[in-house]
Amino acid sequence: MWKNRNVWILLCGELIAGIGLWTGIIGNLEFLQQHVPSDFLKSLILFTGLLAGVAVGPLAGRMIDSYSKKKVMIYASFGRMLSVLFMFLAIEFGSVWWMICFMIAIQLSAAFYFPALQALIPIVVEEKDLLQMNGAHMNMTTISRIIGTALAGVMLVFVSLYSLYLASFVAYGFLLLTTFLLSVEEDKQLTSAEKKDKKAVSFKEVIPVLRGLPIAMTALILTIIPMLFLGGFNLMVIAISELQQDPTIKGLIYTVEGTFFMLGAFLVKRIADKVNPTILMFVITGVVALIHLSLYFADIKLLALTSFGLFGLAIGFFFPITATIFQTKVPKEFHGRFFSFRSMLDRVMFQVVLLATGLFLDTLGFRNMVLVFGTVSLVLVTFFAIKHYKAPLREVVEQEQKVNSV
Repeated sequence: MWKNRNVWILLCGELIAGIGLWTGIIGNLEFLQQHVPSDFLKSLILFTGLLAGVAVGPLAGRMIDSYSKKKVMIYASFGRMLSVLFMFLAIEFGSVWWMICFMIAIQLSAAFYFPALQALIPIVVEEKDLLQMNGAHMNMTTISRIIGTALAGVMLVFVSLYSLYLASFVAYGFLLLTTFLLSVEEDKQLTSAEKKDKKAVSFKEVIPVLRGLPIAMTALILTIIPMLFLGGFNLMVIAISELQQDPTIKGLIYTVEGTFFMLGAFLVKRIADKVNPTILMFVITGVVALIHLSLYFADIKLLALTSFGLFGLAIGFFFPITATIFQTKVPKEFHGRFFSFRSMLDRVMFQVVLLATGLFLDTLGFRNMVLVFGTVSLVLVTFFAIKHYKAPLREVVEQEQKVNSV
């Protein structure tokens, strides 16, 4: 796999673009803290961009399955660059409305880019290398997050907020360039009639496909648990920073969580070869629920950092496993629509959790909020674990054996 030129292009592009993304995210948090006093209003602003991404999801899925995935990624990368221009206007005029335009534009680009990337990976690498590639890609994403957040923290001290978004603009330009360098043969073997059929794809066709794939459905359901944590991640980081009256804790949390995420993504291949992936997913989601409850003691710096470190380790296992299941079990001709569908579900869940986090922080307070979310997570993982293991064992074992052979 490591001799594959496309693998290195994807990973290097993700590294540079990820640094730009995370410097921009830190810039977003700083801009919101300066101009928006309410946590709920902060969540509403973030909500608008995510809603736009959901609305365009069906179109993105159909286009990814109908046209070149590389071209979709190129246009989406160009859209990312254009979106940063709105943030320049927001800073210039101190306008939250321009920031909302930025959030909408960048989420629209992401709605096309990330499903296309997930659909392209099984074309770039062989099936036996998918788990390793997914882990490597997520590690590269995490490295870029660590560098990006650390760089943004330093830049905020010495340079203006404008410079953070300028760095993001340059990074997205690099991503656009590296995407052009990809050498991928897509659909060249198809006849003109088959290509015409592909352009007539329906987004709704992904639903019956999922119904026939129990393990994919299980993975989708279990994704709810870490999403309850991730949806309010940025707002929780801000709240913990205010709880401890320490602005530097934001960078430390991102760094610790990202470092342990990398460790989990590095070890996932070895662990998944020895432990049943479905059992591992249930264990991981149970651990995530307990971690959420542990944030009740987030006023203690060491315990807060430990909780986020363990969370990073858990999702470092979880996401490469589920990504590999989706890429291998869902037929390739449905990858664009499936990954767009999954992205839509994630965004809807993210929106609900984001709004609930902002509302609960304003009404219940941080400690009561994490107790509520942690309890809901425990109930969900227990309910679906019981439901899953009451299903006919023969079909479940057959599906799990196929995943173990990946």
